[in-house]
Amino acid sequence: MSKFTKYAKKLLALTLTAAALVSTGATLTGCSAKRASAAESDVIRVGMECNYAPFNWTTPEASDTTIQLSTADYADGYDVAMAKRLGEILGKEVEIVKLDWDNLILSLQNQQIDCIIAGMTDTVEREEEVNFTSPYYESEEVMIVSANSKYVDATSIQDFTGATIQGQMNTVYDEVIDQIEDVNHKAAAETFPAAIQALQSGAVDGVVSELPVAIGVTEANPDLTIVRFAEGQGFTANTTVSIAVRKTDPEFQAQLEGALSQITEEERNQMMEAAVECQPAENE
Repeated sequence: MSKFTKYAKKLLALTLTAAALVSTGATLTGCSAKRASAAESDVIRVGMECNYAPFNWTTPEASDTTIQLSTADYADGYDVAMAKRLGEILGKEVEIVKLDWDNLILSLQNQQIDCIIAGMTDTVEREEEVNFTSPYYESEEVMIVSANSKYVDATSIQDFTGATIQGQMNTVYDEVIDQIEDVNHKAAAETFPAAIQALQSGAVDGVVSELPVAIGVTEANPDLTIVRFAEGQGFTANTTVSIAVRKTDPEFQAQLEGALSQITEEERNQMMEAAVECQPAENE
């Protein structure tokens, strides 16, 4: 008997065995059973970048505010606090899954996570792929510049005409840069810390940010400062952040919406103040 014939017979036997197992409702060794829907599960798997303080960051130190990521690291920040609070209200355990920003939505669609709580803004483009809850926080768009920059006294985004400005890839904070006339829109940084490094090296004149993040960055880096714009002179954009869920999970979305309604604006602001106060000097 040829090697090919032996292989074909073995393949046929495996195929028939698998078919028999499927017909009886059994599963093959190594294959996991399909996970219950997020609404029915006792665990919420929350995806976030863990690299965008004060919304989320990675730390080696355990505390009352952290959730374990691995044997060595923990997740902390405003998004973690929000996830824990939602878990308390819903009576569910919370698991944090650390993912690259660009992989968050794909991981949600592939059911690797149940929701995204990562300082993500609800946009028309993202709504084509996922659903969003109502906002859980509203921020303010600002510019981070060097403390000795000629732009420190800017009051309008148009004061940055001709400047080299950068934002983080695939975020609203990169998209709004073109609202500045004749701006030199620097190619987006893969991570927010990378954009800050570019600013400190002199490669760019400013980095678009949201206020809580900018506060943390400038407190950790005295060589940087925040430019806030006069009313009506700033960027035109949605500055809220919401929770992303799969389009096939309306029941879970309703659960999260109900839980959010029980968290007052005062409590949300207190959670952010606490996150800003305890965030690390630098993102890990």
